[in-house]
Amino acid sequence: MHAYDYSSDEILIERFKEGDEFAFDLLVRRYEQKVYQLAYRLTNNPDDAADVAAEAFLRMYNSLKRFRGDAQLSTWLYRVVSNVFFDFRKREARHQHVPLELPTEENEEPMELPIEDESVDILGHALREEQKQVLMQAIQQLPEYQRVMVVLFHIEERPYEEIAQILGLPLGTIKSRLNRARNALRQLLEPYRELFGIESSPTVGQPQEATDAL
Repeated sequence: MHAYDYSSDEILIERFKEGDEFAFDLLVRRYEQKVYQLAYRLTNNPDDAADVAAEAFLRMYNSLKRFRGDAQLSTWLYRVVSNVFFDFRKREARHQHVPLELPTEENEEPMELPIEDESVDILGHALREEQKQVLMQAIQQLPEYQRVMVVLFHIEERPYEEIAQILGLPLGTIKSRLNRARNALRQLLEPYRELFGIESSPTVGQPQEATDAL
């Protein structure tokens, strides 16, 4: 048994760079659950999640010797998984001849002063299994980049700064796009207000007021 079984990521990475394959195996064991969990939350399909996770670890193996340590390994791995997911969806879209929705800078909200959403978060109400299923189905309907941001922030509980590193975008852009993703998610969940124990808005014809309670 190797004496460094429980060493830090940095030591295992250096061991791997020196040719120690066992060090890579230890890193895979350390992160395989988190990687699969993120892949599943993005794809909502166990087979697709397994494919994304396997590809992510293959890319990790091929790229780790060039890893400079500018970010934590977990952050770097989240970036790899996100990129694999985007590529997976692109291949899927080409096969179905459906254009993939990619982020655009058009009508971008000001990055310096994003409008923070202070209303009660619908994700905090997702306690029962039925609620979780409805929530995940709604997340799957979001465009790919919005889906990744919602999963990373609300489910994986990654901070804004780390999501900016993962997606390679400015912090203000992350905040403004995440706000739009929240609003889109609220609209998708509007028909399920009763399921989440939230009363319908008494004012008809004002969807903004109705979604503010979510």
